[in-house]
Amino acid sequence: MKKFNFRKVLDGLTASSPVGSSGGGSGSGAGGGSVHPGGTAGAAGTPREEIQETLTSDYFQICKTVRHGFPYLPTALAFDPVQKILAIGTRTGAIRILGRPGVDCYCQHESGAAVLQLQFLINEGALVSACADDALHLWNLRQKRPAVLHSLKFNRERITYCHLPFQSKWLYVGTERGNTHIVNIESFILSGYVIMWNKAIELSTKTHPGPVVHLSDSPRDEGKLLIGYENGTIVFWDLRSKRADLRAYYDEAIHSVAWHHEGKQFMCSHSDGSLTLWNLKSPNRPFQTTIPHGKVQRDGKKPESCKPILKVEYKTCKNSEPFVIFSGGLSYDKPCRRPSLTIMHGKAITVLEMDHPIVDFLTLCETPYPNEFQEPYAVVVLLEKDLIVVDLTQSNFPIFENPYPIDIHESPVTCTEYFADCPPDLIPVLYSVGAKHKKQGYSNKEWPISGGAWNLGAQTYPEIIITGHADGSVKFWDASAITLQMLYKLKTSKVFEKQKVGEGKATAEIVEEDPFAVQMMYWCPESRIFCVAGVSAYVIVYKFSKHEVNTEIASLEVRLQCEVEDIITPEPETNPPFPDASSQLPSLKSLSGSTNTVACEGTMKDSIPCLSVKARPVRMPPGYQADLVIQLVWVDGEPPQQITSLAVNSAYGLVAFGNCNGLAVVDFMQKTVLLSMGTLDLYGSSDPYQRQPRSPRKSRQFAADHVNGHCTSPTSQSCSSGKRLSSADVSRANRRGPGRPPFRKAQSAACMEISLPVTTEENRENSFSRSRSSSVSSIDRDSKEAITALYFMESFARKNDSAVSSCLWVGTGLGMVIILSLNLPASDDLRQSEPVMVSPSGTVLTLKGAVLTFACLDCMGTLTHRPYEVWRDPHSADDGDKTRKRKLVMHSPSSSQDMGDHQFAVICSEKQAKVFSLPSQTCLYVHNITETSFLLRADVVTLCNSVCLACFCANGHIMTLSLPSLRPLLDINYLPVTDMRIARTFCFTNEGQALYLSSPTEIQRLTYSQEMCDNLQDMLGDLFTPVETPEAQNRGFLKGLFGGSGQAFDREELFGEATAGKASRSLAQHIPGSGGIEGVRGAAGGVIGDLTRARIALDERGQKLGELDERTASMMASAEAFSKHAHEVMLKYKDKKWYQF
Repeated sequence: MKKFNFRKVLDGLTASSPVGSSGGGSGSGAGGGSVHPGGTAGAAGTPREEIQETLTSDYFQICKTVRHGFPYLPTALAFDPVQKILAIGTRTGAIRILGRPGVDCYCQHESGAAVLQLQFLINEGALVSACADDALHLWNLRQKRPAVLHSLKFNRERITYCHLPFQSKWLYVGTERGNTHIVNIESFILSGYVIMWNKAIELSTKTHPGPVVHLSDSPRDEGKLLIGYENGTIVFWDLRSKRADLRAYYDEAIHSVAWHHEGKQFMCSHSDGSLTLWNLKSPNRPFQTTIPHGKVQRDGKKPESCKPILKVEYKTCKNSEPFVIFSGGLSYDKPCRRPSLTIMHGKAITVLEMDHPIVDFLTLCETPYPNEFQEPYAVVVLLEKDLIVVDLTQSNFPIFENPYPIDIHESPVTCTEYFADCPPDLIPVLYSVGAKHKKQGYSNKEWPISGGAWNLGAQTYPEIIITGHADGSVKFWDASAITLQMLYKLKTSKVFEKQKVGEGKATAEIVEEDPFAVQMMYWCPESRIFCVAGVSAYVIVYKFSKHEVNTEIASLEVRLQCEVEDIITPEPETNPPFPDASSQLPSLKSLSGSTNTVACEGTMKDSIPCLSVKARPVRMPPGYQADLVIQLVWVDGEPPQQITSLAVNSAYGLVAFGNCNGLAVVDFMQKTVLLSMGTLDLYGSSDPYQRQPRSPRKSRQFAADHVNGHCTSPTSQSCSSGKRLSSADVSRANRRGPGRPPFRKAQSAACMEISLPVTTEENRENSFSRSRSSSVSSIDRDSKEAITALYFMESFARKNDSAVSSCLWVGTGLGMVIILSLNLPASDDLRQSEPVMVSPSGTVLTLKGAVLTFACLDCMGTLTHRPYEVWRDPHSADDGDKTRKRKLVMHSPSSSQDMGDHQFAVICSEKQAKVFSLPSQTCLYVHNITETSFLLRADVVTLCNSVCLACFCANGHIMTLSLPSLRPLLDINYLPVTDMRIARTFCFTNEGQALYLSSPTEIQRLTYSQEMCDNLQDMLGDLFTPVETPEAQNRGFLKGLFGGSGQAFDREELFGEATAGKASRSLAQHIPGSGGIEGVRGAAGGVIGDLTRARIALDERGQKLGELDERTASMMASAEAFSKHAHEVMLKYKDKKWYQF
């Protein structure tokens, strides 16, 4: 028996009424989505065949997959010279571990405290992190997702410096009080051995030496520890005898210390820009002092002081002079010089200037042993916003070409798009045109950070991420198999003339900073048509070609301005149409960055675009080439409003875009404007608000003619004539008065700005945000009706239609959906000459909240692909004079015969989702998604050969709904919108994937697919691979006899509990981590996983056996004591008689 629901029939009769219970703060509700699949599609309510929906909640689970880009706000750097992996710590408590391309791991400290220092346990698959909350953490890197094995939280002292000697299990920890503690890495327990500051310095010293800034053991003798204090005191401490072997003092503060590999000399860097070289035999004063960048005084005095040298490294070579590498130390008289790294090799001094401040650097050497010739071959330089590796083996010190995608933030990201399962030929094609723009001059050596292992995994479909940037550039990235590699970069600003310096006030720009910022992107992978909307109210249509061309750029100007009478006033008695200017102006900066005032000197701006398109022929390299530039113009001193929606269709040859004033449709094949109309005029007689102008005007009649008839532009009006092709002649009477704001704020979902805290350093990234008032639940009474969503599709435009036709679906900020009919020439031959007609169909559908997205399902519930033209090279040499016939795909995957006599239209607004049956326009299903919040993003996506609606809510919830029945399948409060950046860049794609910008420099990818969560372990790279530790060089008999300490140094004997005793419990607290056996269970299987499990089990067994051994020894000692005591008692009373007791 067919399932039939009476409530569903009521839904069909009252399509605009809200159905179902509304969701609360969690962002969901049962709604109409709880009814059975299928339903009434015809106008008479005849029951249809049920659609079997295959997706259930078991198909969904959310987890983060991988993070790409440069670590945001880096603070620390470490390198494992045997495993060849690099670790970077950040101010937000994150650690990124990098190896060969594809090996990129992100982990986060739960506390979120800044990472002060990182230390690898070299070739052990472990990492120690010291954080600003005075905690030490031991990370297990032998699993694909590193976890903390142990933590040690210091309670009374602040950590300032850590040092872990090679192949040692004892970590030296220096503190702010000047004390040095020792931690056992295996158990993460503090040793009782402490080097107190007052024991280290001379008794006669009256001042505190300051915090410990350096710790290192002597390369010559592991039993000697060099301690550097901030005030310039250096102590050489004998760990065995627990006293200072020597002390050295210098007037300037110490920043870092570096040993010569023989252990007889060490070098210090100081706060006055000096380097001092000390000899252990004569520690009274340095035997060499230099200020590398200081000017030599004429009278022979000491060179003038320079900026502090923050770090120095002293590396020896067997066959050449040693390398002295340091950061900072520049002269004070050149304040504008960029941060630099200085490399001193022999008498040659090379200064490498950097684009950003230096955070840290490390010299990569051939050997991990500190007592051998170091043979440095590269320097890794961590900058605030970049990572650079310098090749030391070549005299000109070239840099290595970086294989990581760390330049995502080269210019701030303003928008993103994500395409999974796109045509497989796109990635090699984009790479081939992008590879031609590669820079020259890199080192020819292999990238030195080459550790870890990575394989392709089971996921093989191609994925592409597109990022739009503040400087107008667009980057295409290959994102297949959770990696990221840049394919191609497009500079959209090249179509415009450069603004000359000093012309700022004379131009018509509406944005002073970053006028070319990309605001929206639209890409059709099948036809390779790409479209960009910029912050300066322009749209550029790009076509892809493998051939270079030299041609003029076609351009159009569109006049799109809303009449003053069109301002919506639901309650005209109480709400004036023009609010106070002071209440409007604060929103302008968030809408479009810093803005010029309109009341400029001279004449009022009218009919001029914001930017100037190049008029001369332009050379366009292979790749994306500008086919048409469309610009909105100023109207009577009113600037054009930013574009809020964009859609392109290659089969129709049309591009549509809208803003808070109205809609424009342009034929990019004939280069003509088909429609330029205010939002109110699109309704015609179907306006549900029945808004009437306050005074009859000539322009109103003109607009009505366009609505009742059709909107066309004669093909003779070509763009090359320079004539503005505007289809609406707007009257100039009754314009903005002296008290009205220069900008009209669009309070709509497509122009949204959430009231969120924005930090100062991120203002630039957030200046391209869509603007929205903090009152997110209702339409502002003084707002215009913005166009918020556009969708070209083959659909039933009217109720009585018997066949599908070409349509443009238009969604507005008031939740209105208007269907426009597109009348295209019947044959392809006439497409270039016959005009295209655009006319309102009279169909208007309604939802709550601004419309976000559309989709179309066929009668079987399968997603209908938008019509497209199969790509062909517009400049192909084999074309000749004959134009090839366009190959169009109108219905996919079904053919037109299989479309059936009805289809489903899926429409999602920021408040609810509805499914309509067409052509009857019956509302089959309604789901009220949220009442207290609003959706930021909604996409209809494919997953497991089925289709669903994925939503991201401003309250942090990620939801999926089944289609067409809108059953809730997933609802998880997963991602709090703590920043506008997340709202602006979040996007879903097919196969259960999504992404957003987690910081100004990083892309975070996540999956909502259970299958991908299950397979994630196989896709991630291995950080640890079994590698033999290189053998130490044979030192030779004489060197062994005279070159160092004769006796071996046993740290266990010295620092162990038996000798040193236990540390005070109040000094530090041990916290077990989650990375023990439980963490390993979730790690990668195979031999390494088994060995790791066995090793931890053995450690635990050994610990228990040790405890048992201690208890046995204690019992034996107790038994011996008892035996001795009993023997003494026996001897005492042995010779006494009974009466003597």
